[in-house]
Amino acid sequence: MALWQDANRGLDRPTRGETLLKSVRLRLLLLALLPLAVLMPLLLTLAMARWNADYDAVLIAKVESDLRIAEQYLGHLQIGSAESLRSIANSTAFHQALAKGPAEVQAHLQALRDDLQLDFLDYLTLSDLTPDLGDWPVIQAASRGQRASQIDIFSADDLTDVAPHLADQARISLIETEAAAPTSRQVEDRGMVLHTAAPVATLGHHGVLRGGRLLNRNLGFIDTLNALVYLGGPAEQNRQGTATLFLDDTRISTNVRLFEDVRALGTRVSAVVRNKVLGEGLTWLNRAFVVNDWYISGYLPLTDSYGTRVGMLYVGFLEAPYTAAKKEAYWTIVAVFLAVLALSAPLFLWLAKGIFSPLERMSLTMKRVERGDLTARNGSTGRQDEIGQVAGHLDSLLDQIQERDQRLRDWAGELNQRVDRRTVELRAANKKLEETFQQLVMSEKLASIGEITAGVAHEINNPVAVIQGNVDVIRMTLGPDEALEVGTELDLIDNQVMRIGAIVSKLLQFARPSEFGTFEECLDLAPLVTDCLVLVDHVIARQAIQVEKRFDQETHPAPPVRIDPGELQQVVINLILNAAQAMEGDGTLTLSLQGADRDDRYGALLTVADSGCGIPEDHLAAVFNPFYTTKLGEGTGLGLSISQTLIQRAGGIISARNRKAGGAAFSIWLPAAEASQAAETTSAAQ
Repeated sequence: MALWQDANRGLDRPTRGETLLKSVRLRLLLLALLPLAVLMPLLLTLAMARWNADYDAVLIAKVESDLRIAEQYLGHLQIGSAESLRSIANSTAFHQALAKGPAEVQAHLQALRDDLQLDFLDYLTLSDLTPDLGDWPVIQAASRGQRASQIDIFSADDLTDVAPHLADQARISLIETEAAAPTSRQVEDRGMVLHTAAPVATLGHHGVLRGGRLLNRNLGFIDTLNALVYLGGPAEQNRQGTATLFLDDTRISTNVRLFEDVRALGTRVSAVVRNKVLGEGLTWLNRAFVVNDWYISGYLPLTDSYGTRVGMLYVGFLEAPYTAAKKEAYWTIVAVFLAVLALSAPLFLWLAKGIFSPLERMSLTMKRVERGDLTARNGSTGRQDEIGQVAGHLDSLLDQIQERDQRLRDWAGELNQRVDRRTVELRAANKKLEETFQQLVMSEKLASIGEITAGVAHEINNPVAVIQGNVDVIRMTLGPDEALEVGTELDLIDNQVMRIGAIVSKLLQFARPSEFGTFEECLDLAPLVTDCLVLVDHVIARQAIQVEKRFDQETHPAPPVRIDPGELQQVVINLILNAAQAMEGDGTLTLSLQGADRDDRYGALLTVADSGCGIPEDHLAAVFNPFYTTKLGEGTGLGLSISQTLIQRAGGIISARNRKAGGAAFSIWLPAAEASQAAETTSAAQ
């Protein structure tokens, strides 16, 4: 009220002016104080709520990442165990032990068991596969010639049969746990075993090599898993992370502490988590109460070789530090807001005192102008501040408005012309920038691949040379009879060494073409495509893809073309890998090569077709755009764009389409070497 009295002191204004003054004053006060007093708290509340949700989402994403690492580690153990048993089964030492008898086999396996960190390792002949043993899916797979590694649940009798001491290790007394599902069991005597088997097939011996690792009380396993997930660096060490392996809903291996030095073996998971993970088979990613505190938790269901959910893999970290950090952030924001509000409101009220009177005079002047009195002016306000300057500027603007209006129209026309010219220049510059960027990406990629491949080739060639030399020494050392017995194996080693050399040579040729020939040369496509298949053979073999080559060299022979061999290899390998990824398993890769005409020019047409899912019709036009990809988080989206640049630079055309029979087909047309050279000569002459 005192502020309003000060603003009106000494003024003689019409009633409407007083009303206007009060209205302006009220609006200014509301505009200044409303955002601070009402809107800012609302925005802060919404922002803090959104931040809290994002913060929780980050924690959930982190525990999900931790769970994926734990899952990959468990999968790595399974694959490693299977590969180890297969290596033993195929080793010469094991075959020699088989020839000497069961006692030698048992001694040989006993020596290997500790090295492989297995609790049992046995050789079972086909006659040893009783109905009880033969029912295990991993053993059935091994008897069919396939290695297998799964998590299986062994009863106490099963554990006693393979190794008597394992039954005692597996036995865990159950501890009553808050919120767990009711149970009448007092003891968990089953064992969760990493069960692995590999086939044995040699002259006169057919059977199964079986091994297992008991995970009950396997503290080395669970501590290694916890260290892998939570001890990766200073940031990870700040998180108080834990890991646990569950058999059904019981902790059988964990670093969660019941007390300071007592692990929570035998405690059980809550009924809510059990129903969600074991009952419905879903992954739990949320906060959960673990033994005696709240954790940001991830639970993954584990299935045995029969496909039955038998346990869970858990990782999580303590929630309390993050809750405390959020509370501290909340109170800091509230304190800062209150301090800003306390300082801003009085300051604004003090500054607003001298604003209202000059504003009222300017408002009355504008009203007179609106009624047609063009001679109305503010006159001198007696103020030298910004408001007085505004009043003077308003008088000046009323005198100049007509003149400036015309000048503004002229300037607008000139500005539009300048904008049009600048737009054309920017488009040309942008196009040139995109072309330069694509060339830089391609150059950087080829340089990186060349450097990496050369190093890998050097590292591979050294052990390959040692292997070849030792094979030659073996041949020289063995007598004729012994050499005859292992001749097949030695020849197989020779062939594989030669195959490694061929693959390394092709990799070097692909990565650093300048060391194997000119950058651009006349070449036949058929041998180049065959070389590309050698480089991607491991991908095709792993997915069981059938390769069909349809090289029509009789009816429509493909002529030689002129292009950099390394660049063309890059394009063909990229298309083959894309086709393999599209099929995601079994499928047919068809490579067609024939002569074809394009725009009255004869050339070679290479088609790479797959039997995969194809390309959505609305995406066909965008597959060659830079950074376009359907493999989010995996690919860069530059492969097809770079491929198009390389083919177009050689005077060719690359296109994509969907096949009626299913899958996609990418076609590369390149002009014949003579036609390409003639076109270059004509262009140079012009």
